Amino acid sequence: MEKRKVDVAIIGTGTAGMGAYRSARDHTDSIAIIEGGDYGTTCARVGCMPSKLLIAAAEAAHDMASADLFGVHAGEIRIDGRAVMGRVRRERDRFVSFVLETVDGFPDEHRVQGHARFLDGHRLLVNDSLEIDASKIVIAVGSRPKIPGFLQAAKDRLIVNDDLFDLDDLPESVAVFGPGVIGLELGQALSRLGVRVRMFGVGGAVGPIQDESIRQYALKTFNEEFPLDADSDVKHIERTDEGVAVTFVDSNEEEQTETFEYLLAATGRQSNIDTLDIQNADLELDERGVPLYDYYTLQCGNSNIFVAGDATSDLPLLHEASDEGRIAGDNAGSRREVRSGLRRTPLAVVFTSPQIATVGLTIDQVDDRCSGCFEVGEVSFEGQGRSRVIGKNKGLLRVYGEQGTGLFMGAEMFGPAAEHIGHLLAWSAQKRMTVSEMLAMPFYHPVIEEGLRSALRDLSQKLHIGPALVDQCMECGPGA
Repeated sequence: MEKRKVDVAIIGTGTAGMGAYRSARDHTDSIAIIEGGDYGTTCARVGCMPSKLLIAAAEAAHDMASADLFGVHAGEIRIDGRAVMGRVRRERDRFVSFVLETVDGFPDEHRVQGHARFLDGHRLLVNDSLEIDASKIVIAVGSRPKIPGFLQAAKDRLIVNDDLFDLDDLPESVAVFGPGVIGLELGQALSRLGVRVRMFGVGGAVGPIQDESIRQYALKTFNEEFPLDADSDVKHIERTDEGVAVTFVDSNEEEQTETFEYLLAATGRQSNIDTLDIQNADLELDERGVPLYDYYTLQCGNSNIFVAGDATSDLPLLHEASDEGRIAGDNAGSRREVRSGLRRTPLAVVFTSPQIATVGLTIDQVDDRCSGCFEVGEVSFEGQGRSRVIGKNKGLLRVYGEQGTGLFMGAEMFGPAAEHIGHLLAWSAQKRMTVSEMLAMPFYHPVIEEGLRSALRDLSQKLHIGPALVDQCMECGPGA
């Protein structure tokens, strides 16, 4: 058996793994970066990029179908499913090629192809033929779709997002299980592309939304496009000659059976750490089998092992995986003591229409932090000027501020341009701005961001640090 000794071994070449590799190389050239599957990040292959390509096609179809609002008549709209999926795959493969080019740039002696598993806290066995003894190890193995057992009844018609993007044509119908980020984005996109969609959830959750007012608004809005039961009662799933038959209790408390071409499981993801024989590393594990680790250093206990990215099952977001990889790689490669790295203000965006953005602390976290001494500012986009001009006037934004200090704490939004407003709010939270300081920033007219100003003014008045709101504030411009 071949044996090798290195300063740093990194398991996984996704976003976190490549970030760890770059940071570790700042300190040492004695590195092994190990990949057990195909090169290419989750984001590029099956995540954010192909899903946004499908969403872009859906938005084009929806805009054409909605043009009557402006007196513009597009005529009969024809959706070429093969052309839609062909572009998704071509552009996806282009994004993946960029990742492959990056990996090809790594020195050959650093790259190891094969499945790694722990022999102990320092030694890894790769494909039963190579033993790597590493001073430090970074676990960046990513995650995979988690599929509840009862969905297996769909048999060959059970798909996950990874499979969807490889279809040659759009399906006729899909039952989507899981109204989380993936389910909402793909379910709505398919619906807007002419696919018959019904969505099933458990427990009432809608995406990452924690604010009940926004959750109810979002649930009502999505149901205007396709049936979404966030707390469904599914009685039976069966593979039939026609597809997948799903028996469920509908909103009238009546049992119904509907048949779909596919069942899409969007029921979350689970860490790939369970493939590593992690029990041999002598680490303390949580109930999911993931090592307990420090949020700021990514170190597992007091060991020489670090964990980063989707492998933690905590924040499956590219920018978080990138930050974690950088921190873990820096600590693994350096000979100095382990140090805390920069963790940014939480920011998450769901690319539905309207979009969803969550920033900073959730409303429950604000309540805990402030012991109930906080206020909520709110604005509806139904009457907001710019939103009405462009025909995207649906949505609700709620912003949270601390009594006494006036500190901005967090926000949730379901509305137009949430991807952009979410960034403004995240920057404000990270700079620890007060509501008054945020209101002192410039706001142009007419823009959707004026809705943010209205929410902040509402919050300022409730915090008793600003004047009462004036209806139809004309110095702001009409319809602001």
